[in-house]
Amino acid sequence: MVVIRLARGGAKKRPFFNIVAADSRNRRDGRFIERVGFYNPVASGAEKLLSIDIERLTYWKQNGAQLSSTVERLVKQSAKAAA
Repeated sequence: MVVIRLARGGAKKRPFFNIVAADSRNRRDGRFIERVGFYNPVASGAEKLLSIDIERLTYWKQNGAQLSSTVERLVKQSAKAAA
C-alpha cells in the first residue's frame, strides 16, 4: 500500500521533513516513490514553513494512497493558510 508520510532529514536538533509517497513496507527515511512537499518546523525569517504540491497529493489519494495522521494535519493547516 502507498502511504503519504514524512521522511526526516536535516541535521541534529534541526529537523527537516520531506512529504513523500512511499510503499508502506519501506523504512521511514528509506526509498520513496515521489516527493510531494516539505515541512520545516524550525523555519525562521524568510524560510517557508510548509509547501505541498496539492495536484500530486490529490493524484496519489485518487489512486488509493493513505495519508499519515501528521500529513493529514499539515494538509488541513496548508488549506487553512491558503484560504
